[in-house]
Amino acid sequence: MVKKIAAIIFALAFSVETEAQYISSIIEYTPAPGQFTNTPAWGTLASAQSLIGSINGHLSLGAFGGYVIFKFENPVKNNPNNPFGVDFTIFGNPLQDMDNPNIVGWSEPGIVSVMKDENGNGLPDDKWYELAGSDYFFSSTIKNYSVTYENPNLPNAANVPWTDNHGNSGEVLANSYHTQPYYPIADSFPHINQTEYTLTGTKIADNLDMRKPSMIKSYKKAFGYVDNQFVGESPYTKPDNPYTNEKENAGGDAFDISWAVDENGNYVDLDEIHFIKVHSAVLADAGWLGEVSTEIRGAAVVEPNSSISGIMDMVVIKHLPDTIKDTTFQLEAFVFNNGRVNKNAIINWTVSSEIASIDANNILSFNTSGDIKITATWADNTSISASDSSFLKHPNSTYIAENYLEKVEIYPNPAADFVFVNGIDNFKIDIFDILSKNVMSEYIQDGSPINIQNLENGIYILQIQTKNAYKIFKLIKK
Repeated sequence: MVKKIAAIIFALAFSVETEAQYISSIIEYTPAPGQFTNTPAWGTLASAQSLIGSINGHLSLGAFGGYVIFKFENPVKNNPNNPFGVDFTIFGNPLQDMDNPNIVGWSEPGIVSVMKDENGNGLPDDKWYELAGSDYFFSSTIKNYSVTYENPNLPNAANVPWTDNHGNSGEVLANSYHTQPYYPIADSFPHINQTEYTLTGTKIADNLDMRKPSMIKSYKKAFGYVDNQFVGESPYTKPDNPYTNEKENAGGDAFDISWAVDENGNYVDLDEIHFIKVHSAVLADAGWLGEVSTEIRGAAVVEPNSSISGIMDMVVIKHLPDTIKDTTFQLEAFVFNNGRVNKNAIINWTVSSEIASIDANNILSFNTSGDIKITATWADNTSISASDSSFLKHPNSTYIAENYLEKVEIYPNPAADFVFVNGIDNFKIDIFDILSKNVMSEYIQDGSPINIQNLENGIYILQIQTKNAYKIFKLIKK
């Protein structure tokens, strides 16, 4: 009898904890097309249900605009006594940087919006407020961005055409790793039009680094986005500090309801919220890795604990391109206090080299080529700063034409024993497997064939490199 009572108490405690702390209900799941859409593990209504009750679920939102709406059992309070002032945490699955496992090398950011049930009917039919993350105020961020996806109507994987409300067009590209249709199918998503459908939301710039095609990276945003920070340790109600780069406590991406803004970008004060929406915030193709698509594992409500404190201020620089080719370049940076932008803050800029300078209008100028590190420091607290790096490429400097290896090709492909390269004689080759592991590296002279007999059958990335340029191919070993 004692054991039975103890078991009942334990079960009740677990039930209460699950309902109070984790997602309790999925209200809507509308993915964008993508390589995980329609897959049992990540892209079905059952996948969406896996988010309930833990942080061990698995849900992909697809390309830009794909979204999920969920709720907790009880309203989430905007509680200033919570650690770092944050109110809930959403957990994704960002990946390590292969060159530095301590930092995120693959992030697929999602934007969070919240809603208070003003009319009390239990439905998400009131007003959404976006939680303004670190990129919200940058000039590269587009509000009310819409993408219309067209169904290719093919039984297997096929490119999905899209157009946006800015006159652009493109495709969500299919790959050989996922062969199911990428457009949401009618059986799983009867609410999605099977001819075309449009998704709308705020779009932010990607942080893709594709300089090394065999190891493409997507760097994390500063704060305020889903699928952006590693998962930490339980208890998952003890949040990470969103204003530092280090993984702390539960990890994941913590959010403060006080970051909410209206349609004009003005902060609003909400005492509590009932519904949460996450949408994929980037429209970008990452080569052989496919589209950038936000993924979610679950969410937890933060428990109040005023004894936990930390840094609450942050400087955020708009991400610099890998190479800056214009001799003048507009820099952007903001100071955030408690996650809210301080537009009156004074920022001081410094550069690591005398080849460049920054004027009072935050315009970077340079007179020769070279690597540079740029630092922005908050004038009121010089311990709060941020840095970014780039290569400055002056137009008068010697450079390699972008079409240097344009005519280089490999054959046959698929190949069983040997691969030949035409259009170039002396070069280095590197072959990587689908996990980005280098399985072959060799210098080729006088157009000699590449011997791949020892490779297992499968798909590889073959990179051809000269002193000044490189080109990659997808190689199939049969």
